[in-house]
Amino acid sequence: MRNVADKATPVNEARAGKTIFLVDDDPAVLKALSRVLREEGWGVEVFASAEAFLARSERPAVGCLVLDVSMPGLDGLELQQRLTAAGESFPIVFVSGHGDIPMSVRAIKAGAADFLTKPVRAQALVAAIHAAIEECQSERDVVADTEALRRRFASLTPREREVLAAVTAGRRSKEIAFDLGIVEQTVKFHRARIMERMQAANVAELMHMAARLGIGTPSSANDAAAPSDTRALKHVGDGAIAPATTPKASS
Repeated sequence: MRNVADKATPVNEARAGKTIFLVDDDPAVLKALSRVLREEGWGVEVFASAEAFLARSERPAVGCLVLDVSMPGLDGLELQQRLTAAGESFPIVFVSGHGDIPMSVRAIKAGAADFLTKPVRAQALVAAIHAAIEECQSERDVVADTEALRRRFASLTPREREVLAAVTAGRRSKEIAFDLGIVEQTVKFHRARIMERMQAANVAELMHMAARLGIGTPSSANDAAAPSDTRALKHVGDGAIAPATTPKASS
């Protein structure tokens, strides 16, 4: 473990507030690993079985589960399945003295961040936990950002959504005005409101936001356009419109 005798790395203040949950049926392993991880600045909770971990009362949002595979009763892989089914998105680092390639592949495919074999070196364990927490936090940040974008999009009026879809489809204000049967100045007003409500600094950022929301696909562009009979109209005279004619086939 350093093997547990390696020197601890300096405490990282960013680790404060994060809890590492150690689940192992070997008291000596729990004692050695908990000492190593506390020296790294993490909070540590130890559990002698998977069942004890499931029975815990608190559910901290930030942390990592360091989990033995082979334990009496519920084993590590079964605990992983239980947590997944319950919607608990803990990053998991497996440690095992009896691991093999099929077992590690199964664990990783089920969402584990890493799979280490005992005796695990302290440096390797710390690095694996740190990477697991960082990856999990990045995923949560992406989800939170996307949810914020969806809330902003939901604040748009139906007309603003039509204009946004047309903008992301590459339509100019004059073309959007014609498609929607409104004046160009109104389109420009809607575009300004969209930029404000979506909190976009520029059109490029707005396009990026729309892409993340799946706006701007061919179906979205069609939805944003006017009804089919309006799209079939053409300009005549002073801005009047008339049905577009279809050339007759020559006999």
